[in-house]
Amino acid sequence: MNIQGAAAIVSGGGSGLGRATAEALAAKGARIAIFDVNLAAAEEAAKAVGGVAFKCDVSDAASAEAAVAAAEAAHGVARILVNCAGIGTPKRVVGRDGAQPLSDFQRIINVNLVGSFNLIRLVAAALAKAAPLDNGERGVFVSTASVAAYEGQIGQAAYSASKGGIVAMTLPIARELAQFNIRVNTIAPGIFMTPMLFGLPQDAQDSLGRSVPNPARLGDPKEYAALVVHLCENGYINGETIRIDGALRMAPR
Repeated sequence: MNIQGAAAIVSGGGSGLGRATAEALAAKGARIAIFDVNLAAAEEAAKAVGGVAFKCDVSDAASAEAAVAAAEAAHGVARILVNCAGIGTPKRVVGRDGAQPLSDFQRIINVNLVGSFNLIRLVAAALAKAAPLDNGERGVFVSTASVAAYEGQIGQAAYSASKGGIVAMTLPIARELAQFNIRVNTIAPGIFMTPMLFGLPQDAQDSLGRSVPNPARLGDPKEYAALVVHLCENGYINGETIRIDGALRMAPR
């Protein structure tokens, strides 16, 4: 698919992997709409890429519906959707205070898994009615899983379940949306330098980087974004989850 001129939605685009993706797509000529619960961050990122920003809680139906409608009003039907919104606070199933509160588990599932599906369903419904592009394609969706979908660590039960759900739904959604010539893929990143890691001491960041076989460092969000661009442009990749992790396999803790 030719990214030039295409309308794109990037959730979680105010920082980290989402912002890097918005920048990479904008550099290719896409018209960017950034969704984020942090409107100030979204607006700052949108200003940097010449796009628009909307506050959006991806886990909430009404919030997502309003944001998708606003993005369509600004740029037309989105041809590209990248789901980067996510949370990942670790918590043990049984901790010092007893059983993990069910609400903690539900919140992570709702933001990461339900939130990704929420935007997919809304954008797909609009895109299915749009005219196909010159090559017959209508659009491309990319969601963000994690290597934790495969090797979740202690304390990551909710996070791993949410990311495993994203992996599991990729193929059936790709099969269903094939009738509309919409491709659906997922990226499973390893340890990337994102806001979740910024607060760690430098020696802790260095230690995490050394745990990666090759290259022995944390991932650069620009590397994730480059893969998103390739998935948009390579029309034969569909229904796939691609790890980008430097051959990392997570230890139990």
